[in-house]
Amino acid sequence: MSFARGDTPYSVMPNEAFWRRSIRRGTTPDLKVSGLIGGDDRVMSAGSCFAANILPALQRAGIEYVRTEITPVVFRDYPEHFGYDLFSAAYGNVYTVRQFRQLLERALGRFWPRDDREHIDGFVIDLLRPGLRFPAMSDGEFDAITAQHLAAVVEAVQKATVLVFTLGLTEGWESVADGTVYPAVPGAVGGIFDPARFRFTNFRYTSIAGDLALSRLLIREINPSCRMILTVSPVPLVATASGEHVLTATTYSKSVLRAVAGDLASDHDDVAYFPAYEIMTGPQAPGDFFGDDARTVEPAAVDAVMEQLLGSAGLNHGEEQVVETNEADETTRVRLVISERIAEAECEEALLDLDSQGS
Repeated sequence: MSFARGDTPYSVMPNEAFWRRSIRRGTTPDLKVSGLIGGDDRVMSAGSCFAANILPALQRAGIEYVRTEITPVVFRDYPEHFGYDLFSAAYGNVYTVRQFRQLLERALGRFWPRDDREHIDGFVIDLLRPGLRFPAMSDGEFDAITAQHLAAVVEAVQKATVLVFTLGLTEGWESVADGTVYPAVPGAVGGIFDPARFRFTNFRYTSIAGDLALSRLLIREINPSCRMILTVSPVPLVATASGEHVLTATTYSKSVLRAVAGDLASDHDDVAYFPAYEIMTGPQAPGDFFGDDARTVEPAAVDAVMEQLLGSAGLNHGEEQVVETNEADETTRVRLVISERIAEAECEEALLDLDSQGS
């Protein structure tokens, strides 16, 4: 490219390269995200609580959502807590990249947690899915249920053309014995906390980048044609065990995850980054994207995110097309959840600060 006298590389850049020309407070900028999801795609999703928000919009747009583990009919009047029924298989919320990597390794028979269960009052509690409404009654039943679940995870990846993975946290709790990572600190949802068995960890960039790169390879091993779309959850931490203020801990967590996601997407053609985090938390974001607690995601924010993700592909996410459960079923589901506050969040993480929920 040749330049006229006085020109610089910035002279030929489009408007979106300049803040003043493309950013306005209270608006959603046109981020020119296109071709990430098409009408013929089969979408699998995993990740933090925010990941569950995409499911209704995908269904309204008529996009096939992969489901390989569905609650048996006899149990549908007694739904699970914590979003186990909101994902392609019943793994629930996957908060850290290490937890996601281990899920794939378990599904492929390459990782066997040494501390995956707790025996309490005649039940076998799954520490990796501690909110299951119907825990196993014996170790044999536990192993059978787990094997069925992990087979459903593999089947979901095999069927998907796109996996949307929402990175949520850098902080987690792991087994002292073998590094098994749990979705919540044991004892918050199920099990009993024992500092001799469980320890806090705050994953850093290098380990998260390695875990995500390996997760990509495991996905491609199962299904070489499955693409990945990475997002970062815009939802702040409920609480931190890092010793820092929750605000700085949140900034660290989201910054590291954003950098990891961006780097993997830059390195591989089969990985894309979708800027849900920027849409919702950038200085241009309207004030009604979060509730009064500055954490609860409002419908307007989800609409703005999905408009960018689906609108560029000519898909209408606002018009009802495919709905698996009607409004009456949803009302029943919410009413039956033990805690109304947890039903609204569908997150184990919310249990870390119950006093603030609904306040």
